[in-house]
Amino acid sequence: MSLHRANGGELAGSGIILVHPKFPENIGATARIAFNFGISRLIVVSHEPYDEERMLKMATHKAGHLIRNMQYCTTTAEAAAPFHFIVGTTARQGKKRLEDQSPREVMAQLVPLLPGNRIALMFGQESTGLSNEDLDFCQFASTIPTASFASLNLAQAVAIHVYELYTALNPNPFAAVPKSDFANSYDLEGMYEHIEEALSTITFLRDTNHSYWMRNIRQFLGRIRLKKKEASMIRGICRKLLWHSQAVNKVQQAELEARIQE
Repeated sequence: MSLHRANGGELAGSGIILVHPKFPENIGATARIAFNFGISRLIVVSHEPYDEERMLKMATHKAGHLIRNMQYCTTTAEAAAPFHFIVGTTARQGKKRLEDQSPREVMAQLVPLLPGNRIALMFGQESTGLSNEDLDFCQFASTIPTASFASLNLAQAVAIHVYELYTALNPNPFAAVPKSDFANSYDLEGMYEHIEEALSTITFLRDTNHSYWMRNIRQFLGRIRLKKKEASMIRGICRKLLWHSQAVNKVQQAELEARIQE
């Protein structure tokens, strides 16, 4: 799958916290998703390490460094300590829990807090999710709205949240690095050289007015703000004029030589 890459530098200090995940494959898939969207820090709360080979298989070689640099913590408190703001993800609701919002709503509130702060997205175990004690470390709670069946794979939940954070930060990702259609200086100078050669060949430019007319032509075409295709078209016209002029000269030269021989 081809992905457009926009600027994700603002998420460099962000992280994903996985609390006691069951399957190494889900950790690997999370690393791959995190790398896709510019998050470079992965923290796992666990008392035992996970099978690295199984994690790397899902992370692919592109995101393998996130697995190798992954931080293990024994408690949620330890994992949460470096972060200023944490989003807890949950499908369960209760009176003692934070007010649930959709990922899109939460990320819209989170983006203004990114400058100068470290943020994290926290995910619970596949079967039970985050406990109330885990959510105590969170300032935001996010619930993915579904039609009826509310259970999602851990990696799917990570993907939805990270995508919403990324798009909230980059509302126009395809316009982030616009490609200019305007002719650059190299294009313009090549065009002016062709114009100058063509106009000199047809004697529009002479020694007495050469600089004057070329300066006026530059100013005129400069105001138009030519596109690359337009500059190329003008060069094509000039090449055709030069070719035609050369062809006419050859015919005239041949006729002259024929008359001399007579």
